[in-house]
Amino acid sequence: MAGRAGRSAGRLRARTSRPVFDSLGERLQATLGEVRRHGTLTEKDIDSALREIRLALLEADVNFKVAKQFAVEVKERCQGAEIVGKLNPGQQVIKIVADELTALMGGDARDLRFSSSPPTVILMAGLQGSGKTTATAKLARYLREEHSCSVALAACDVYRPAAVDQLVKVGRQAGAEVYEQGTDGDPVEIARWALERARREGKDVLIVDTSGRLHIDEALMDELVRIRDAIEPQEILLVLDAMTGQDAINVAEEFARAVRFDGVVMSKLDGDARGGAALSVRAVTGTPILFVSTGEKLEQFERFHPERMAQRILGMGDVMSLIEKTERQFDEAQAAELERKLRRNELGLDDFLDQLKMVRRMGSLTSLLGMIPGFAGAQLKGLKVDERELDRIQAIILSMTQQERRRPELINGSRRLRIARGSGTNVQQVNQLVKQFGQMRKVMKQMGRGKMPDVGALIRQAR
Repeated sequence: MAGRAGRSAGRLRARTSRPVFDSLGERLQATLGEVRRHGTLTEKDIDSALREIRLALLEADVNFKVAKQFAVEVKERCQGAEIVGKLNPGQQVIKIVADELTALMGGDARDLRFSSSPPTVILMAGLQGSGKTTATAKLARYLREEHSCSVALAACDVYRPAAVDQLVKVGRQAGAEVYEQGTDGDPVEIARWALERARREGKDVLIVDTSGRLHIDEALMDELVRIRDAIEPQEILLVLDAMTGQDAINVAEEFARAVRFDGVVMSKLDGDARGGAALSVRAVTGTPILFVSTGEKLEQFERFHPERMAQRILGMGDVMSLIEKTERQFDEAQAAELERKLRRNELGLDDFLDQLKMVRRMGSLTSLLGMIPGFAGAQLKGLKVDERELDRIQAIILSMTQQERRRPELINGSRRLRIARGSGTNVQQVNQLVKQFGQMRKVMKQMGRGKMPDVGALIRQAR
């Protein structure tokens, strides 16, 4: 049904933004695809491939020194593996590139360090406009959902207009309590007071949102140092805006000189198809990326796994992340009930809507498809799912009565007209959804009886 849903709504349309590392991934996959096609490799072949890889990294806004060193290390490993002249060396080269990309981004993923005596204190730093306050709320939600922590946020940004109000709002959405004293207090004293309150109230984690500036200055750094000394955080996290490219790396270097931070939160990663900052920051500062923000919603925030990201860049998919996303949404009781309905051919449009909502909570369909081996990379080129098509499907189903959702065969001409008006669509779109769902039920019925469905006949009917 998924394929027909896209076609019925006028094909899958392109989105304005491209997935992170999209342009880099295309270049690297094309170059390595050429390497794979060679039966044997000469040193000239490897040099040519490395030149293309280095150019691809530079075009992705990777730091020049980092790109150059990356190519040197890949070549050294290729020579050490004695690939030149051997049969079918392409897979070895790809593995070497994947390993070096993983090392470039930090190697093994690192989670937060938790204090043996709560609360664990996390200090958030970054320039104004980097997405620091939103990242603070996203981290709070992550800790609550993934680690079952009780989290408090300290509002220490007293200079930016409405910063405290913003933190209160997003903190509430994240399920965290916000400790604030307005905008008239000393940020250092507010941080110290918040820590004492978090201890009294038995909070597991206190995240301190500090003020930023439009640029790095002495006052900003001095305040950060004083807050750090007052609360002695277990982690200092620097929030960097991925969309600023190499400017983000310059910011990280300057912060590192004044206030040594422990990890990076890369915000707005979904808005940068090149990803140069994410590839450069570990090599330039020696500090790993711990988390990435991949969208505007609070749940679009996840741990950064260098190995998985390297695999996605090279079109290998990311099965582990896909499994983890699925497990977060998986409900055993709901799955058992769905299986029962499938066996009895009682699947209704309400059930389909529930599954659609579950999938959408996992992220954009384009990003999910990119995690599937064999569907990642070149297979996704030009295929960008328009989420509005899913909105239309959802609107159509929600415009039906409960009886119509359970028994779509009841939907006659007058009902279809009413549903179309109620959902802001047209009768043809309603017809297509009902027809597609009917075909899916036929498939399920045949499978429930132990028969293989006549796929050819189904395709002909769907047309």
